[in-house]
Amino acid sequence: MTTFQHTLTIFGVTALVVIGVLYARPDLAHALSKSLAQQAAVEVATVTAPPLSALMEAPASGAQPVAETPLTADEKALMGTKKQQEWVTSWLSKRYRVAGDAANMLVSTAYLTAREIKLDPLLILAVMAIESGLNPFAESPMGAQGLMQVMSKVHHDKFQDLGGVQAALNPVANIRVGSLILKDYVTRGGSVEAGLKTYVGAAAFESDDGYGYRVLAEYRRLKQVSAGKKVPTTNPVMAAAPVAPAPAKQPETVAAAKMPDSQIAGL
Repeated sequence: MTTFQHTLTIFGVTALVVIGVLYARPDLAHALSKSLAQQAAVEVATVTAPPLSALMEAPASGAQPVAETPLTADEKALMGTKKQQEWVTSWLSKRYRVAGDAANMLVSTAYLTAREIKLDPLLILAVMAIESGLNPFAESPMGAQGLMQVMSKVHHDKFQDLGGVQAALNPVANIRVGSLILKDYVTRGGSVEAGLKTYVGAAAFESDDGYGYRVLAEYRRLKQVSAGKKVPTTNPVMAAAPVAPAPAKQPETVAAAKMPDSQIAGL
């Protein structure tokens, strides 16, 4: 107890001396206060969330400076106007309940990728919407990942220049790789329908369970939106899911949904 009392006395005397010095030297008190304020500001800065563009930035090795070169006539038709992109961004943001900045990042990436590989950006966005609902971290039971549900284990070679298979959850890398795969399947299949059927993994089956129909239906809605038309934005998660057509009626359903390739730019 005696030692404890002596210790408290020493601390008390020390505190009084410090207070007295700071009272006698206001400049020291001001300097100490300023130093503590700067330290607190640094601590706050370390926990500040990074901007969205930094979170969704593609690896440097995969960057393509296409936006700096002039657009050709075909590319202008493919990319549309800035206003059309804004309409598409706003509609997708409301329909899939995605933050406006995030939707803008995804749409911009889809359009830039579409320009590079010569594929309709609205088709890319339609596949993205049906596959993941614009969720960059979605993963299927089979292991398909990201916005376009790419099987990174199968297409691992396509991610090598983008940071490896872990980049499958990077939105920009996922859109780029998924679009390249889609373009390849459409080219090899000879039609959009055949390409979509291969993309969903149903090439060896008679039916794709309506996958192509849903993608092309979303594509038509996006086409109308980009033309300035008012299209309902009923959230697909809240709406009742359509019943897949029976195999016997599948040919009739596909015929109704079939869209000439000439109507999809870049194909």
